[in-house]
Amino acid sequence: MISAGDFKNGITFELENAIVSVVEFQHVKPGKGSAFVRAKLKNVVSGGTVERTFNPNEKFREAFIERRLMQYLYNDGELYHFMDSGTFEQIPVNKSILGDNFRFVKENDECKVLSCNGNVFAVEPPLFAELLITFTEPGVRGDTATNVTKPATLETGAEIRVPLFINQGDKIRIDTRTSEYIERA
Repeated sequence: MISAGDFKNGITFELENAIVSVVEFQHVKPGKGSAFVRAKLKNVVSGGTVERTFNPNEKFREAFIERRLMQYLYNDGELYHFMDSGTFEQIPVNKSILGDNFRFVKENDECKVLSCNGNVFAVEPPLFAELLITFTEPGVRGDTATNVTKPATLETGAEIRVPLFINQGDKIRIDTRTSEYIERA
C-alpha cells in the first residue's frame, strides 16, 4: 500500500478501478486547515490526465507494470503475436491495443509489451526504425525551396513524407514517435 503523502513522480497505483501514474505532485500546507496533496495523474491505459487532491493519509494499492521485451512475429487479422525471446512464450495482442506508431514495425522487430496483472494494455515499438522505401515519385529537378518533401511508401505499407533526394529502394531511419524521416540508413 502507498499513501498519498508518499507520492513521487512515476509511481503507479490503482485508483477507482483504473491504473494511474503520478505525473506531478505537490504537498500543500495552508495556513488554515489540514495539509493535502495535489497531484496530476495519468491513466496508463487510456492516456488521459486528471488533477486530484488527496488527504496525505489516504492509502492506495500499488500497481506493478511489467515491461517485457518481446519479438513481433506475425498477425492473423485482428491478433498480433509476440514472443518472449528468453522463454519462447507467445502471447496474442488485439489490434485495438496497438498504437498508430506500430505501423513502422516489421516482423521480428523487438517491442516492449506493457502489462499489469497479466493484462496487456500497450505495446511500445522501438524508438527508431530502419525501413526500405518501396515507392516514391522521383524528385523534381530545380525545386530547391527549403524543407520540400514528397510522399513515400515504406516496406510496412506506412506512408510518410521524405526529402526530395530520397529515391525508391533507399533505406531510411524514422522516428516512430513523430513519424518523421531522420536520415538515410
